[in-house]
Amino acid sequence: MVAAENSLHWVVDKWLAPTPSMPARVVRFCHRASHRQRYVCVQALKPEGLLSIFFFRHDDGSWNVFPPQAERPAMNGHCRSAA
Repeated sequence: MVAAENSLHWVVDKWLAPTPSMPARVVRFCHRASHRQRYVCVQALKPEGLLSIFFFRHDDGSWNVFPPQAERPAMNGHCRSAA
């Protein structure tokens, strides 16, 4: 279960601070099951101009501004006793 502070809504509020007069909107969404990759691009119009941030979904269900680490090949050795 994802904690409320790791939900997409929470991170959008944290990073973009949308308001009724300056709402945030999802402008791009990607879900690639084959690569286990999900992200959204959210934009908000600020007094300084348009702000766009990509949020990436991690395996634990949280959303972050950095992509999850790629899985790397790993070796698993087992010790065997001499018989």
